[in-house]
Amino acid sequence: MVQYLLSIYQPDGPKPDAAVLDEISRKLDALNDELRAAGSWVFAGGLHPAASATVVRHKDSGSLITDGPYVEGKEHLGGFTIIDAPDLDAALSWATKLAAATTLPIEVRPFHGER
Repeated sequence: MVQYLLSIYQPDGPKPDAAVLDEISRKLDALNDELRAAGSWVFAGGLHPAASATVVRHKDSGSLITDGPYVEGKEHLGGFTIIDAPDLDAALSWATKLAAATTLPIEVRPFHGER
């Protein structure tokens, strides 16, 4: 099995209405249960808005710490799921389900090496 990172990208701006978020949360809970039942779930988590980020850069004179995201954009990493999958096709199948549950784009990337 290979571990894959399924990154969830969400647009900046106001949160959707509570009813919309409740439906997304219900779908995510069901998908996480499905991942667990399949033995593919490793870890998942949502993130605070990008404005809460702190960036640390190494400089020859030491570390430079700044507030805010490293890059400015109209969307940011909002959450992620780490899965075990036998191959990219299986990871893409899970990512398709995650995109349907969240209604957001999902980036799929394998970790270096295998478990």
